[in-house]
Amino acid sequence: MLLPLLLAVAAPAACTYDRAAMIALPFEAFDQDMAAGWRGLSTRGCEAAAADLIRDWRVANASERNASLLFWHEGQLRANLGQRAAAIALFERSRKTAAQDGGMGWNLYVDGSVAFLQRDRRAFDRAHAALAALPRPAGFDPRGPDGKPVAIRWPMNLNVLDGFARCWNKSYKEAYASCATPNRVVRPG
Repeated sequence: MLLPLLLAVAAPAACTYDRAAMIALPFEAFDQDMAAGWRGLSTRGCEAAAADLIRDWRVANASERNASLLFWHEGQLRANLGQRAAAIALFERSRKTAAQDGGMGWNLYVDGSVAFLQRDRRAFDRAHAALAALPRPAGFDPRGPDGKPVAIRWPMNLNVLDGFARCWNKSYKEAYASCATPNRVVRPG
């Protein structure tokens, strides 16, 4: 009986962080660094704290041009936590205009993810089929951080929707983490 009490007391300490320092981080460090920013907090099992931190960073840095991507990342964390309504609302706010999307199919990915959370199989199947049929944009040339070409399966994010289709009755967190295949194509060395 004492062990669960100790774990409950110990868990919040693992989720502490310097809020002012996190809010002051530039977008790249806050969102894209896998060990820092909200991601570092999330990997410690602090998804609720990470979701709240993303919200707070986005509000504090409202002029950041990449802030819309944070709607998506907060939505993913909320979906992982089972907060479907909040996740759906955040996913909807991550939508892009046709010009912003550049033929990448982002909104189709949003449609499929929302349909998965709503358990609307018809809407999901429509979004999945539309994304699967999306032609590769002219000039699509993904590069890694080193500037070298990276082999990416096309269309982007279809691997996630494929995983949702395979694991339709699982939670978002489980379907996203264990049912989707990696998007990068690993070439034999």
